[in-house]
Amino acid sequence: MTTKIDGPSLPQARSVDAAQGASVARAGGDRSQPITAAPPADSVRLTGEAAGLKQAIEREVGMPASLNVEKINAIRAAIASGTYQVNPQEIANRLMALERQLLG
Repeated sequence: MTTKIDGPSLPQARSVDAAQGASVARAGGDRSQPITAAPPADSVRLTGEAAGLKQAIEREVGMPASLNVEKINAIRAAIASGTYQVNPQEIANRLMALERQLLG
């Protein structure tokens, strides 16, 4: 029994229904035309309560926090003069306090 081998055959490009407006190119297919992205299949719809929470968060984040300008300027001056001291124990204590607060 013998088998004739003519070489690799190239697959043809396949197009999706024109109503969807996208085409899928296969390896070795025609690459002269751009390929459009497929339309998104997933969607998200927020409930009224979720939309209200989203707006509340956006308002809260958008508000500037009260700043202690004197303290900021004092820290800037200490950094500029090289006298600012980092207290690693205080940093660790505050991180632990934050962790406890987040865990409830």
